[in-house]
Amino acid sequence: MTTHTHAQLLAAHIRAVLGDGPFPAPGGWSHMGAVICDASFQARRNYAATIRPRIIRLQTAWPDADTVRGFRVRLATEDLAAVMNFNAPRRVAIAHHIADLLAGCGVDTRDDLHTWLEAPDHRAALRTVNGVGPKTVDYLGNLVGRSEVAVDTHLRAFAAQAGIVGGNYHHLRAVYEAAATVLGHDRSGLEHAVWRHRSQAR
Repeated sequence: MTTHTHAQLLAAHIRAVLGDGPFPAPGGWSHMGAVICDASFQARRNYAATIRPRIIRLQTAWPDADTVRGFRVRLATEDLAAVMNFNAPRRVAIAHHIADLLAGCGVDTRDDLHTWLEAPDHRAALRTVNGVGPKTVDYLGNLVGRSEVAVDTHLRAFAAQAGIVGGNYHHLRAVYEAAATVLGHDRSGLEHAVWRHRSQAR
């Protein structure tokens, strides 16, 4: 089936399960250390119980890491795993590499990253970081206030309930984007509503 047909199926399922909204956008973070760590650590973790408390803890412990520059200064002298109380070497490495890449591209603040992510070449550059896939790139966008759809296992399962089985990441993202347009919802707000429903977030 086409993206349009799938979008109609998904829109009908959203109305039936979630109603007509409104579905506010999640907002994200203004602290760049929080943005980078949220994107680096969240995959396959319970967000409410495991990730969010640690992101809040990071901002309290490292208030001066609100820019990429400040975050890298902290990373050079302190242990990110220790401050977050999170023993995940691969995730720590991803955070370091994202910070280094952004710094090398002149990205320092939330607004910088918001603008920088508009360019496809910049998004492709993020994909060169080992462990960063298309979902992480889209999720970074949402964390800095862009209206994007980051397709994870929850969104994939919700689409399957609507009869949309299979399909690669880019197809499912396009289906969610089209469904948001059909329903007149903000993309990231709709994505977040589906995620909250499927993850049983409170």
